[in-house]
Amino acid sequence: MDGEFVDPPLSSSTVEVSPAPSFKDQAPPQKVKRWGAKKVAEDLAQQNTELRDIIARHNLEDIVELARSKARLEQDVARNEHALLAIQQDAESTNAQLINVRATAAIQNTGLYDYEHPAESSAKLKNELEAVRTEVKRLAREKQAIRASSGFTFNNSAKEGQKFVKQMSTVMLRAYNAEAENCVKAVRAGNLETATKRLDKAREMIERNTVLIDLHINNKYHSLRLQELQLATLHLQAVAAEKEEERARREELREQKKAEAELARKKEQLDREKARYEETYRQLVEQGDSEGAERIQSKLDELSEEQHRVEEYEANFRLGHVYVISNLGAFGEGVVKIGMTRRQDPMDRVRELGDASVPFRFDVHAMFFTEDAVGVETMLHRHFADRRLNKVNGRKEFFYATPDEVLRALHEHNVEVVTYETVAKAEEFRMSSPKITNE
Repeated sequence: MDGEFVDPPLSSSTVEVSPAPSFKDQAPPQKVKRWGAKKVAEDLAQQNTELRDIIARHNLEDIVELARSKARLEQDVARNEHALLAIQQDAESTNAQLINVRATAAIQNTGLYDYEHPAESSAKLKNELEAVRTEVKRLAREKQAIRASSGFTFNNSAKEGQKFVKQMSTVMLRAYNAEAENCVKAVRAGNLETATKRLDKAREMIERNTVLIDLHINNKYHSLRLQELQLATLHLQAVAAEKEEERARREELREQKKAEAELARKKEQLDREKARYEETYRQLVEQGDSEGAERIQSKLDELSEEQHRVEEYEANFRLGHVYVISNLGAFGEGVVKIGMTRRQDPMDRVRELGDASVPFRFDVHAMFFTEDAVGVETMLHRHFADRRLNKVNGRKEFFYATPDEVLRALHEHNVEVVTYETVAKAEEFRMSSPKITNE
């Protein structure tokens, strides 16, 4: 209609909805004179009606709601994308575990198992053993542990022949690996040669009984399995030698106790004898017998020299055992006690420490004899001085350190240790744990 106000058409792409102005953004209220208040009120009411008509005519309320819905959808999309990423990461981890399980199953199919090996507890040989086992598994996994004829036929069928060779190779490799494991478990400190001949013979028998398919155990593979035998024997020999030395040193400690008592008696005897000669010397000097005094002085000099020798000998009693122990149930992980004992049976000291003062017995990571136990103990205490639990009382020998760190410190200072357990068994604590008990 001519002259009638027509609002321009609006669309979602052209309409821009701004938020209502805040109280701060509004213009300050105008002062209305009393006789003009009615007119102002009528104008405001008219403007309010026109605004409501515009909102209703162009569905601006729906546009605002759409904007809110869009924001909610965008938040949902972001959450879903995050959840999808987490699922993808879990899938990748699970896939990696599956690959590892399949690889382990493939290796075990050849008779290779992670059985307990004597050298696993060796401070020196553990890493070498792990390297050997890794290489053994690699050869088995890559089917390089054994080789056989590739042109064998069975019932005039090359395919059946290949299948037969594959099955026979697996069976023979399992038999060989089983014999290698049994050899390691049966080997002793003094029978490496016997165990080596046993495994050599097993290899020869397998190859002789499979000559039809020209089957052979890989030389490198056989050498690695023999190296496992050697590592086991080396550790068992070291343990046996340590036990033998321990028996000898217990006897030595007993003799030292006798020597200590003898030294004490000797010192007392020398003191009495020297006092007697000193009194004689004083009397001879008073009597003016210079010749007799010289003889007595010569004897006193001999006694002084003998006393000095006794004192030097007494100062050399530094023999003893250094121990590294922990108590997972009492102190938690990453705490060890480092000390020394001159007991004939050093474990008596450990048992005393674990009697009434703590709820669980201590795990022994290292207990080794040294001619300078005091020096080794002092060296370790200084090495971990900044990690003491009790920084006030230096006699409290607990430190914030792991057994691995103590072993590295010993190696850094060229201290030889034959047997060293880096992992705490904590059997009493684990059996008492509510989580384990419930399981």
